[in-house]
Amino acid sequence: KKKTVSFSTMPNDRKINSTAACISFMLEGCELKKVRSNSRMYSRFFVLDADMRSVRWEPSKKDSEKAKIEIKSVKEVRVGKKTPILRSNGLSDQFPDECAFSIIYGDNYESLDLVASSADVVSAWVMGLRYLVSYGKHSPEAPGTGHPSLRTSWISSVFDLADLEKSGRIPVSRAVQLIKALNPGMKTSTIELKFKELQKASERPGAEVACDLFVEVYCELCTRPEIFFLLVQFSSNKEYLGLKDLLMFLEVEQGMEGVTEEKCWEIVGKYEPSKEGREKGYLAIDGFTRYLLSADCSIFDPQHRTVCQDMAQPLSHYYISSAHSACPLEDGFWGRSDISGYIGALGLGCRSIELVLWDGPEGEPVVYTSPSAASCVPFRSVVGLIDQHAFAASAYPLILCLVVRCSAPQQRLAAQCLRKTLGEKLYLEPPNPAASYLPSPEQLKGRILIKGKKLPPGCEDSEGEVSDEEEGWEPARRLGQEEREVPEGGGPRRLRLSRDLSELVSLCQAVPFQDFESSRRGQRYWEMCSFSEVEAGRFANECPAELVSYNKRFLSRVYPSPMRIDASNMNPQDFWKCGCQMVAMNYQTPGLMMDLNAGWFRQNGACGYVLRPAIMREEVSYFSANAKDSLPGVPAQLLHLKVISGQNLPKPKGSGAKGEVVEPYVCAEIHGIPADCAEHRTKTVLQSGDNPVFDESLEFQINLPELAVLRFVVLDDDYIGDEFIAQYTIPFECLQPGYRHVPLQSLAGEPLPHATLFVHVAITDRRGGGKGHRRGLAGRRGRRVREYTSTKATGIKAIDEVFRTATQPLREATDLRENVQNALVSFKELCGLTPAANMKQCILTVAAWLLHSDSAPSVTLNLAERYPPMEARGPIPDLLRKVLTAYETMIQTSRTLIESADAVYGKLIQVQQAGMDFHKELHRLEAQEGLGGRKLQKALESFAWNITVLKGQADLLKHAKAEALDNLWQIHNAGQACGIGRNGAASPEPSRLHVPLEPIPE
Repeated sequence: KKKTVSFSTMPNDRKINSTAACISFMLEGCELKKVRSNSRMYSRFFVLDADMRSVRWEPSKKDSEKAKIEIKSVKEVRVGKKTPILRSNGLSDQFPDECAFSIIYGDNYESLDLVASSADVVSAWVMGLRYLVSYGKHSPEAPGTGHPSLRTSWISSVFDLADLEKSGRIPVSRAVQLIKALNPGMKTSTIELKFKELQKASERPGAEVACDLFVEVYCELCTRPEIFFLLVQFSSNKEYLGLKDLLMFLEVEQGMEGVTEEKCWEIVGKYEPSKEGREKGYLAIDGFTRYLLSADCSIFDPQHRTVCQDMAQPLSHYYISSAHSACPLEDGFWGRSDISGYIGALGLGCRSIELVLWDGPEGEPVVYTSPSAASCVPFRSVVGLIDQHAFAASAYPLILCLVVRCSAPQQRLAAQCLRKTLGEKLYLEPPNPAASYLPSPEQLKGRILIKGKKLPPGCEDSEGEVSDEEEGWEPARRLGQEEREVPEGGGPRRLRLSRDLSELVSLCQAVPFQDFESSRRGQRYWEMCSFSEVEAGRFANECPAELVSYNKRFLSRVYPSPMRIDASNMNPQDFWKCGCQMVAMNYQTPGLMMDLNAGWFRQNGACGYVLRPAIMREEVSYFSANAKDSLPGVPAQLLHLKVISGQNLPKPKGSGAKGEVVEPYVCAEIHGIPADCAEHRTKTVLQSGDNPVFDESLEFQINLPELAVLRFVVLDDDYIGDEFIAQYTIPFECLQPGYRHVPLQSLAGEPLPHATLFVHVAITDRRGGGKGHRRGLAGRRGRRVREYTSTKATGIKAIDEVFRTATQPLREATDLRENVQNALVSFKELCGLTPAANMKQCILTVAAWLLHSDSAPSVTLNLAERYPPMEARGPIPDLLRKVLTAYETMIQTSRTLIESADAVYGKLIQVQQAGMDFHKELHRLEAQEGLGGRKLQKALESFAWNITVLKGQADLLKHAKAEALDNLWQIHNAGQACGIGRNGAASPEPSRLHVPLEPIPE
């Protein structure tokens, strides 16, 4: 069901940008659909009474005194399908979530469930009602009366500064420039048009404007309704956020931990434009908007702006940012001869560059950057450039992949040039034969490794023959220079290699690939293979598990097919999912594939190295790259993404024939293992100008979060020639929860000034992993039969007996986790919240109901106890009784989990370690049992599956315990903050609650 929602759908084209406008709209009234418990909907006209004390509806069978709700009886206003009636199956698909809202009222917490024609109408009613409710028994002043607001005073002071003549008027041109300066990104034509429109409406045309008109234009143009609604939701006075409101917003909605009042003062001081606001600690709408747009509130986790992963693992455990052949600025074969492309690639953190050496006309080797004979660059110039820029963006090792196409004398010159220019940076130490794995990026910091061919150990001459590689012949084929001799009888081609060049190769010795079995038996850890895209693709499809296993110890490099004469790119995810570390990209060719590569390597401080998922690194683990479902031991996670609005969207570059207006829609794409690849789009917003409102919720299931990438693409539905507007690509692990702006980029990956998407991100079933705040374990609630993970038979009796002892602890671990999860979802639903909400939100919601009662709170949290009971005094309504029961169940299941987790965890790890003891004897036991061929393969797979399941389930249990302890801490924290807690001195410190379980060895 495609629906179009934008702020122009308000009656009379009205833009709601203040609480007063909402109340005016409610006083006029509008038609809403009233939903009954029998799932039927009735259209009724709803209106706010003139005295603003009650909401009425008509026609109604009740007498007029009963067909109303008094504002003072309203406990809560919920947006979306947040009551049992609106969630019922009969209705759920009939209208979108953002068009529904509910009013919870009366001592029995009844709900009036309503559906509006658009999200804007919902926002107007919700904001107006929340405003009226928050004033309680104090009747608010009529809209538009009273003192000038914080905002009006500030805008007036800006006007006064610009009124140089002190005449009370300023030229329209100056007023336009002033608004543009306060709102960079807004078009001059938009501002001029608004001045003309309001001057005409107020019958005050002319070349000058007065202060009141300036304030009106500013408020109309510079108030983003969606941000205003958000401010009203968290503000205790509905005009600005106080320090406590801001703190609540940051903790509850943005998932920030350890927020202090000092931090809030700092934010107000940095972003609030008005002097009065900065002095009093108030963040009004303009300051709040500035904060939400700032880098401090970015969607990209700031932890990943610096190196934050373990850099002490072997080199083969990382993905390495790699460039293919020369990196010219333009097209691979028709570009100009320019080596500044190398600087660009190194500046983006590229850590592997390929250089193809040819015989140069001057007797020294050259590198070609295009097929014209004039486009060769002396090799020494390229090396000089690399020496200058090798470690500008990253201190971690740079790998130079040398493909030799020149004669032995020129190879000697190349070797001399490398030694002389790179000096100490060159890594020349021979590999340690006693080691099993490559050194780590940390150990190789600041060093340059040469990847290339090496003379065989027995060769004593100054040069010798080695097998040649397929790679690096493309430019020669196009130049007509291919002169390779094909040996008689087929076989691999041979190449004369100079000893000088051979001696520069240490840890990255290029060897031809034969098959996986030969590699397992004979390949040494410092030897690496290069695969063409076609060959690697075949392995990825036919034997992905063997490719993953191969890449645990050895480096592999995948290069593009020579058929890509347009220098287009392959999809790096096709090879990353099999653990291939170096997927060589044509950096000069923009588009989806390069977006994925650039987005992926933004994480870990953009240092060019990204640690691969643990399931791909552990010596014994079961991982199927082409899995169509969740993986054993890795919890699937749900990404709830709400695309709210777009700001300052440019026109598509290639659509010159179009007018100024775009009709945008947003595609959200997940790229990762096949089970995760998905795409959802929003509706198209028609004739929206530059700031469309989408207000649409999308949901994705992510089975391997560590390998998933989220890409936003904004497209024009009414395009001529070119539909692309903008994009942004971000690794799933770098997403921050809450309300965030996405900084949009062009097709070439350059930032588009002031162009953003405003989104809300929530992740459920998270395991943590360096997030600002871990969301609860609650995911989608299903009335399904509980599925238990089990071990598989290997066919080796002694091993199977060991794994069989894990059956009971595996069931117990699942029960402990799922009981808590189900109890959490029930409690959150009864509080009218989504599974993505955290525990603090739940407690604050219950507290808000109680504080909106005329009677004193009848429910308290006893914070003296470690597992705080929620205690009721006197009679309480049915809904509150259900909430208390759900809370009690949640506390009891959490307690059982916390107190039983260590014992169950210990049993699982014990079985896992007992299984690992068989690992070294596996082949002897297989021979003993007479296993071979397919049966042997199946036994090895089952063994790896069992080890992965045991480690994964133990891991999940450890994280579930940490989540449960965190929830207890949130209950104590929220109970003290909102006034329903008592005996609060015993509030546990989060550090005391987070008792770590022993880490699980890889």
